[in-house]
Amino acid sequence: MIKVLFVSFESLPFVKTGGLADVVYALPKSLDKNDFEVRVIMPMFKTIKEKYYDGMKYLDHIYVHSGYINEEANVYSYINEGIEYLFIENDTFFNRDGIYGYSDDAARFSFFNVSVLETMIKLDYYPDICHEHDYHAAVLPALCKIRYNAIESIRNIKHILTIHNLAYQGEYDKQVLFDYLAFDYYYYENGDLRFNDYCNFMKIGIIFADYVTTVSKTYAQEIQIPEYSHNMDVVLRYRKDDLYGIVNGIDTDSFDPNTDKEIYHNYNLRNYITGKRKNKESLQYQLGLETKPDTLLVGMVSRLTFQKGADLVLGAIQNILRHDVQVAILGTGESKYEYSFKMLEQENKHRFVYYCGYNEALAHSMYAGLDMLMMPSLFEPCGISQLISMRYGTLPFVRETGGLKDTVEPLNEYTMSGTGFSFSNYSVEDLLNVFEYAYTQYYDYPERWKMMIKNAMRYDVSFDKSAREYEELYRKVLGK
Repeated sequence: MIKVLFVSFESLPFVKTGGLADVVYALPKSLDKNDFEVRVIMPMFKTIKEKYYDGMKYLDHIYVHSGYINEEANVYSYINEGIEYLFIENDTFFNRDGIYGYSDDAARFSFFNVSVLETMIKLDYYPDICHEHDYHAAVLPALCKIRYNAIESIRNIKHILTIHNLAYQGEYDKQVLFDYLAFDYYYYENGDLRFNDYCNFMKIGIIFADYVTTVSKTYAQEIQIPEYSHNMDVVLRYRKDDLYGIVNGIDTDSFDPNTDKEIYHNYNLRNYITGKRKNKESLQYQLGLETKPDTLLVGMVSRLTFQKGADLVLGAIQNILRHDVQVAILGTGESKYEYSFKMLEQENKHRFVYYCGYNEALAHSMYAGLDMLMMPSLFEPCGISQLISMRYGTLPFVRETGGLKDTVEPLNEYTMSGTGFSFSNYSVEDLLNVFEYAYTQYYDYPERWKMMIKNAMRYDVSFDKSAREYEELYRKVLGK
């Protein structure tokens, strides 16, 4: 039995700010239980304590002394869907309303990494593999190989670091290495822990992990070039032989149009035409749009940022609205985008609607009721929304980057294959050209559109394939 410990700052169902939480929740459940014993370790945040504390089992007490950090913590266990979660309870760093964005984040992340190792020692639990997720956990391999290498059981642990979004790297003043992580200055001076005269958690993880993965094959290639690397391309090319792209999946139990309690009418491949139509009418009514089930309904469920292509949508929207379409957007983000979409709603009543905020139930309704979901991202490591939309028979309309390119197959009129529509260049012109093409398919070739819905709903969006690839990598890192 191979013991794998997932190390992460977030996971469903406990806390989520992005796709990282989906992966840490779904992947352990998908691994072969006969060969892999999986645990997850994460901080106990305030919201977790308020909701789950009574169901947790107290395990032990640890002391963390690391540079200027001198803290105590409790370790708790909680079983969720057959997976054991270990929670580090420390009110100084974790008992807060938010997860990220604090002035002492460097100390918080440092404490978490060291507390993981102190927990191993106290519980006498040493995994074969630590699977670290994003920069919040990325200094763990270096701690094992430098500070804790005198302990054989820790020195022998293998490490796999998964990069979920390279735009976030954890770059801090170099004093973090000494004040919070207690590394010897020698390792900064020789360059192992240095990146442009700073401390960069992601760079440390990339250098010290045995293997590095990211969440799609295309993104693994993209981040080795300056345009997408956020200054990390040289480091990643240095580790290119140990860099793997494994595309994410989704939890298909949570996102299933046949059983989803959040949508108006359940449906499957046998009755998807009726099901999609009923959900579309319900969504139009819910959002205050004209109830016109034959009108093309296009939507977006996204953070409203430059990365997500919000500027492209704004640049194209007036031309899009000249057509017989309705548009619905759900999400929050940069104030300039929020303001522009609010103005568009006022100018296009009953044809354009903007829901400023996030509503999980409404998101499910949109996945089920839209005809087409827009994701014109500048870059997208993997993307989750396009996978969910295909699961519900809503055709994704994406830019060919990262996981969007790997998961969405554009329509081929001759073979009748394809699960959506895509464009290559990051430009309003390209977006509009492909929109015109999709618009024509919807109105002039309804049978072709129905076939694409079938193709999308049949596409395997589960974590099963990804889990098999991770299992192979786990065995490889252990030499098995």
